[in-house]
Amino acid sequence: MQLQDKVAVVTGGASGIGKALATRFVSEGARQVVIADLNEDGLTDVANQIGARAIRTDVANEQDVINLIRTTEQDYGQIDLLCNNAGIAMAGGPEVSNQDWQRIWEINVMAHIYATRAALPAMLERGEGYVVNTASAAGLLSIINQAPYAVTKHAAVAYAEWLSITYGDRGIKVSVLCPQAVRTAMTTGGASPASLDGLLEPEQLCDTVIEVLREETFLILPHAEVLTYARRKTSDYDRWIRGMRRLQAQYGKL
Repeated sequence: MQLQDKVAVVTGGASGIGKALATRFVSEGARQVVIADLNEDGLTDVANQIGARAIRTDVANEQDVINLIRTTEQDYGQIDLLCNNAGIAMAGGPEVSNQDWQRIWEINVMAHIYATRAALPAMLERGEGYVVNTASAAGLLSIINQAPYAVTKHAAVAYAEWLSITYGDRGIKVSVLCPQAVRTAMTTGGASPASLDGLLEPEQLCDTVIEVLREETFLILPHAEVLTYARRKTSDYDRWIRGMRRLQAQYGKL
């Protein structure tokens, strides 16, 4: 996909990766970029800075997501690129409260389902459309001390796989974004094994996104090392788990 003259929707667009993606899409010549976020002030600021359309959206609320999709379709004709980017992180293990488990599940997984449920019918009718779901390297590998994040990001990858398998022969392109550490609000908490291969700026990550959109391949890996790690994981799971235990010992137990 070339972004020239396309209509793109980016959730989580008020900051971090979402802001960087929206900014890059505008610079690539998109006809219209629509950004969505719960942070209305930040959303408005970004929209004014880059010339995007802001629609306040709580991605954990399906009706809000439906409104985002329908408003974009009505005002701009169609959605060419849907970026389900909004997400949150959460530390802890099984002791995390049901309420918090539900919250991260709704934002990191159900929001992807809500958006594609609303956007796919029009895409399928046209026989074309592109969906990019932001997951994480944690969705291909795992992450120390953050069970809710690891579990939901695995689910996000699995859902993207399912979409590609199911609709790929009907004109729907699907990619999943799986970075390691990126300099956003999520990475301000100090040292983490996720940053061992370098902390990318959000703008650097966009270079890889644009490249993969042009090639229309599934995995978006701004940290190329992740593919090597994933291959090692699947080639010898027990060895990989032992290595992750060593990281767990190094970076502290729950």
